Amino acid sequence: MEDKIRVLLTEEEVDEKIKQLGLKISEDYAGRSVHLICVLKGGAFFMCELAKRITVPVSMDFMSVSSYGNGTATSGAVKIIKDLDEPIEDKDVLIVEDIIDSGTTLHYLTEILYKRKPASIRICTLLDKPERRTADVKVDYVGFNIPDEFVVGYGLDYAQKYRNLPYIGVVEVDK
Repeated sequence: MEDKIRVLLTEEEVDEKIKQLGLKISEDYAGRSVHLICVLKGGAFFMCELAKRITVPVSMDFMSVSSYGNGTATSGAVKIIKDLDEPIEDKDVLIVEDIIDSGTTLHYLTEILYKRKPASIRICTLLDKPERRTADVKVDYVGFNIPDEFVVGYGLDYAQKYRNLPYIGVVEVDK
C-alpha cells in the first residue's frame, strides 16, 4: 500500500528559509566560529545545507538521540545512541535539529551539553511545533512553525522512509 504525501513546504521555500537562517547565524556569530552539533539522523540534511550558507568558520559534530523509535509520538524516554567525537568546552555551540515537537529530547540534550562547559549553546531548528511543547526549550533560530501534523522529507522520516524527499510533506492516512 502506497502512502499519500501532501506537500506542506516546497523545496524552494525550504531552500530560501535556510539561506535566511544562514545569514542570521553568520551575523550573530560575526568574528567568532560556530560549532554545529547535528542531531541525527534527520538533522543531517538540514545541517549540511545550513553549514554551506554560514559565512563564519564552522566545525561540526554529530549526536544520535532518540525518543521516538519507529512510532509517530515521543515515548518520553530519551537515550543517547551516539555521543560527540570532540569536546565542546569553550566552544560556541549551535544544536541543529530537523524538528522540535515536545522538546523532551532537546531539553535533555541541552542539560547534558551544558555540563561540558561550552562558551554558549543556541538551538536552530528547521521546523517547530510550539503548541506541542511539554518541555521548556528556548529555540533561537526557527525556520518554520508548522501545524501539528506528522511530517516527512528533508531528513524527516516515517519508519526510516521518505528522508530523501526534497520538500516537507504530510503523510495522508486514509480514514
